[in-house]
Amino acid sequence: MTMFTKVLVANRGEIAVRVIRACRELGVQTVAVYSELDRNALHVRLADEAFALGGQTAAESYLNTERMLEIITESGADGVHPGYGFFSENADFARAIGEIGVTFIGPPPEAIEVMGDKISAREAAERVGVFGVPGTTELITDPQQVLDFGAEHGWPVAIKAAYGGGGRGMKVVESPDAVEAAIESAQREALAYFGRDEIYMERYLSNPRHVEVQVLADTHGTCLSLGTRDCSAQRRHQKLIEEAPAPGIAPEILDAMGQAAIDVAVGCGYTNAGTVEFLYEDGSFYYLEMNTRLQVEHPVTELVTGIDLVEQQLRVASGEPLSFSADDIEIRGHAIEIRINAEDPAEGAFLPSPGPITTLVAPDGFGTRFDTGYESGDEISQFYDNLVGKLCVWGRDRDTAIRRAVRALDELVIEGVATTIPADRAILTAEAFRNNEHSTNWVERTLDLSGVRSVASPAAPDGDDSLVERTVPVEVDGRRFDVRMWVPDQPVAAAAAAAPQRRSASSASSATSGGGTGEVTAPMQGTIVGVKVEVGDTVSAGDALVVLEAMKMENAINADVDGTIASIAVAEGDSVGAGDLLVSIEP
Repeated sequence: MTMFTKVLVANRGEIAVRVIRACRELGVQTVAVYSELDRNALHVRLADEAFALGGQTAAESYLNTERMLEIITESGADGVHPGYGFFSENADFARAIGEIGVTFIGPPPEAIEVMGDKISAREAAERVGVFGVPGTTELITDPQQVLDFGAEHGWPVAIKAAYGGGGRGMKVVESPDAVEAAIESAQREALAYFGRDEIYMERYLSNPRHVEVQVLADTHGTCLSLGTRDCSAQRRHQKLIEEAPAPGIAPEILDAMGQAAIDVAVGCGYTNAGTVEFLYEDGSFYYLEMNTRLQVEHPVTELVTGIDLVEQQLRVASGEPLSFSADDIEIRGHAIEIRINAEDPAEGAFLPSPGPITTLVAPDGFGTRFDTGYESGDEISQFYDNLVGKLCVWGRDRDTAIRRAVRALDELVIEGVATTIPADRAILTAEAFRNNEHSTNWVERTLDLSGVRSVASPAAPDGDDSLVERTVPVEVDGRRFDVRMWVPDQPVAAAAAAAPQRRSASSASSATSGGGTGEVTAPMQGTIVGVKVEVGDTVSAGDALVVLEAMKMENAINADVDGTIASIAVAEGDSVGAGDLLVSIEP
């Protein structure tokens, strides 16, 4: 089989940009898809062609199977790259693509089915002698199952999405009285992000490291490990900083992890790029899950191996054998990736901060790379993941990489939205991180983030009304074209900034964290997914009042005073903006 002629990228943001660039380097044409909110997104601007999905939310657009299949046929694409998230681990979608004669650039549907269901994945791993932490192979259908499991194995218990990963749909239950709320929240998040709400459970390790192995398998029987990554710096079970190789672990243990990962991949008939994840604690490692897709953190593996993983995905999917062997793989130096998210660290609360990016200036220099799906003037929507970009650095050793990462962070300029940059810097400069003493719960439980905040800073509007010649996107029958025309000389960012300024996440959240007014407002734009109180209820400061979902993350909005609920201004399903009144409390 020859290399693809045209690849449709069934995704958005930085991963769509990453795939489009790899295709361009190989001489492969690309097709972008976009929601109503992404009409002029960077991935759309870079692709050779672009087609409208319609809708705003992920369910209405990037998860619209029928429309996606229509566009694949209409565009004439002979390959589809799913990126990560959305359809990347959807066996039905992969199978549907094959049925219309188009190649899915990923593993076969059968491997996705085995590993996409985390319960069958545990069973498959056990069949090849790779074992995880104590857990169940049954879906949770009744809270009593969790109560019985906790009584037998101890608390805390991790409730996890059966069809997903990346920390989405995962809730840690510390005690029996929190079981029902955790089940409801895990199911909501799983359904919103993966389209399925099945959940299961396993014992939650107290202070583990999160270590994963990158595997690459071709269709000719070769499966290789490309080394390890450590992803232990997390908040809300989602990664903030990743590095390769995993530091401070004995070489023989890393080798054993690599072989276990290969065994798991071969055991399920895996091909293409994938990641096998483990938890490591006290000299032992436990199988966690296999992600049947490209990982967000794949650049650190590329930096230490010199292997372009997206290129390899395309070559493997086109039928080529791997052009290198295990003996050819050399891990050189150390790499660190920092996920820059549109969130105010808010002293550890990590509050989403959607809105327009008024300025984005990426750092540069030796061993420095910035992967992003945005430029100045683009907007971070509440309906999608809040990843702005990934700052990646390489150094000859870990200390050098850390110093380079801090320097690059100091050069990175992002204005208009709050970001995690201050928290990232706090992690990288912490003694525990430098000494490999951190774990998956270290950021939330131990790291001192007192005073660590980020404030959105929209630019002043530009009042110049002169006309300039610009290329403007025009949509005709669902297909995007670029048309040159004369338009007002006012950038998107300026137009957005000209609107009434919203309260930033950091300032708005103060009303729910100690302002003591009794007027509880939304700290950010989002959707109400749960109302926990009724008028007349008695509450104490700190009690959860409503649950607000923003950027695929649930946030409990709490009472700021003791008192009685006087009024509730929202209902489940309502969309709210930063500063909108949610609940009034009479002290």
